[in-house]
Amino acid sequence: MVEALLDFSHWSGIYDFLNSSWGWPTIESLHFIGLSLLIGTVGLFDLRMIGLAKGIPMSALHRLVPWGIAGYGLNVMTGFMFVSTAPDQYLFNPAFQSKLALMAIAGINVLFFYRFQFDRVKRAGAKASAQRGAKIAAAVSLTCWIGVIVCGRLITYYRPPYYWCFWC
Repeated sequence: MVEALLDFSHWSGIYDFLNSSWGWPTIESLHFIGLSLLIGTVGLFDLRMIGLAKGIPMSALHRLVPWGIAGYGLNVMTGFMFVSTAPDQYLFNPAFQSKLALMAIAGINVLFFYRFQFDRVKRAGAKASAQRGAKIAAAVSLTCWIGVIVCGRLITYYRPPYYWCFWC
């Protein structure tokens, strides 16, 4: 897996770009912009469902979610560039593995929310409170995304050797 990612990174030019003077800072900045879009929209929507800012209709905040999805897409692309350029520093890193696990939980949570809770949230009035299931989904979402941010920061500080990962 490490070799395949590195080969792709070299073949595609990602490796050369990220190892140039401005490559890593540029992609890191785009990664941060994507995160800001994601947390700034989805996080705000989650906080509203939990009960903050009741003067703002949930449906109005939900209209911002496509910006969060765009931010998530930007993060996936830039994150893949990081991983493909230095796969040994990511794939065997418990902070990175935890980040991916939290992203998976957040994804399952989104499926749960849109399958079972969204219709009620969409129909709620301007000052209405979200139902218990939507509040739980919002709390799980916020917890996961905060965890993703924390784990993302820990990646740079946690560089164990490859043999620490017993399942890799």
